Amino acid sequence: MTRVFSGVKPTGHLTLGNYLGAMRRWVGVDQHRAEALFCIVDLHALTVEHDPARVRRLSRQAATVLLAAGLDPERCTVFVQSHVDEHARLSYLLECVATDGEMRRMIQYREKAGLERARGGSVRLSLLTYPVLMAADILAYRTDEVPVGDDQTQHVELARDLAVRFNQRYGHTFVVPRATHPEVAARVMNLKEPASKMGKSDDFGPGIVYVLDEPDVVRKKVMRAVTDSGRDVVYDRAGRPGVANLLEILAACTGGNPSDLGGVYESYGALKKDTAEAVVEVLRPVQARHKELCADPGYVEGVLRDGAERARAMARPTVDAAYRAIGLLPASSDTEEAGAGVAAVLNTAR
Repeated sequence: MTRVFSGVKPTGHLTLGNYLGAMRRWVGVDQHRAEALFCIVDLHALTVEHDPARVRRLSRQAATVLLAAGLDPERCTVFVQSHVDEHARLSYLLECVATDGEMRRMIQYREKAGLERARGGSVRLSLLTYPVLMAADILAYRTDEVPVGDDQTQHVELARDLAVRFNQRYGHTFVVPRATHPEVAARVMNLKEPASKMGKSDDFGPGIVYVLDEPDVVRKKVMRAVTDSGRDVVYDRAGRPGVANLLEILAACTGGNPSDLGGVYESYGALKKDTAEAVVEVLRPVQARHKELCADPGYVEGVLRDGAERARAMARPTVDAAYRAIGLLPASSDTEEAGAGVAAVLNTAR
């Protein structure tokens, strides 16, 4: 069966963009068609200045939202990255295969490092090397497919390059993954800056709708969304990005087509009102289930504990094989290979 891996970084509250662009597909498609793993990649949240308590809180919240959205622990594996040591174990081995030049060419490193320097801060080494940890996340599970947006394609390409290089140097160990770009995934842009993706890093962004926003907050944000010059409602992503964004959100929520919906409305106000109500209705069942899960924290903790155990069982054989392949002495002395190694050492000593 095809194996799929996806991750959510707990650096902010999950957004409507996360839900429509990825989570809804994970729930409706990926967990049914593949052996799917969904990971809260909390180690990645440590690459920049952070509040430890907030990372823990957001990690728990992200896991709860994923379950509230419909991920079924009987069908897929939901777990926290730091609960499975194999991620960090494999990351160092891959650092020994990656090059400094590869890391410094990563687009997100250049962008994030530039922001840190502009703020007068220092750039953590982990910000440079975290794409290798991301590769380890993927390769540890012999992943076939990694569903990503365009901004993450470069990271999957790095994982492919490292897998091929490791296999060529030390023997076939890893599956070479491929990035997939699901056509059904919605593209949701910032309501105030429709040229920018609706990201989760800005906790108080007026142009960002969060999955757990109250209905009145959702309505207020959508009604204040940026539109464009002119009065007619037409779908034109390049010429009228504000209106196009609203039409795409409405289409994603209702199952319609943005171009067709553009001909339905005679005013921006009517479009905004219907879009706001559509978003409220899409998020309503997720929010209701989230409240239920918050009232039973033991359930979420149990899901994460069981998920980590399953993930560990899947990753450990591959990571152990990578350790042997690269030349490290096995920790266990009761295997045939270890016994042969000890005998060889003793014979050499004589």
